[in-house]
This record gives sequence, C-alpha cells and structure tokens, in this order.
Amino acid sequence: MTLQSARKGGGVDQRLSVITLGVADVARARAFYEALGWTSPSPPRADAVFFQAGPLVVALWGRDDLALDSGVDDPGGWGGVTLAHNLPTERDVDDLLARARDAGATIARAPGPTFWGGYSGVFVDPDGHPWEIAVNPHWPLGADGAVTLPA
Repeated sequence: MTLQSARKGGGVDQRLSVITLGVADVARARAFYEALGWTSPSPPRADAVFFQAGPLVVALWGRDDLALDSGVDDPGGWGGVTLAHNLPTERDVDDLLARARDAGATIARAPGPTFWGGYSGVFVDPDGHPWEIAVNPHWPLGADGAVTLPA
C-alpha cells in the first residue's frame, strides 16, 4: 500500500517516521548517544538533535518543550514506552550493553536468555528511556539491520 492509496482508503500508512525522546539536557543526551556510536548532522549546540536510524529519525528535544508542543501534562516518570534494537548475535548484545553502561546508562536487566526463546538485556539512558537490546530468532534481520515479521 502506498501513502497515496492509504489516504484514499481512509487509512494511515503503517510506519513511523520520527521518534522524539524528551530529555532533561539535550547536550548531555547527544553525548550519550554519540558515545554509543551514533552520529548527527545537527549543529553542536542545537536545541534539538536528529539521528538517522534506518528508515526513521530519532530526535532529542527538551522534555518540557516536547510536552508543551505535544499538548500534554508531563508529571515526569516513565511514559510507558520501550525502545528496542535487535542484533544478530548474543555477543553483540553483550557488547552494546557494556558500551551503554560505559557511556552512562543503567543496566536494568542483565543480558540473558528470554522466555520467548531469544536473548536480551535492557539499559536505561540518562533520561530514563529504556532500550531492550535483543537477538530474536523468530524475526530475521536483513542486511540493513531491519527486522522482518514472519508472514
């Protein structure tokens, strides 16, 4: 289905374009993600920072500004969203969790076998956003790292 055909049928194209993370300090958050190896074309002192993440963009923006712009009351705390990054091997999971810890993340769940037959662990970035880092044998990864759901 193309974007145009979704509009004609009244539906929404089934994809995400941007995920924006509300952060307490944009410069600190940028430094954290750059320590993980991410790069950004945003200027060094930008009020918002953008990272190309496969077919979508991950943005970092001040939490108060994001709440105001989104029209929501932000009492703080976890927002009920977890991000995930799938990798091909258990060693890759272990290495990325160690790198995140070294960059300032908290390891919320040590890597290990999962109840669903995979292998994963969770880190929480300095602004409280949890990331599951996983190997999922049921969802193959493409050469570009994209996850494919089984038919």
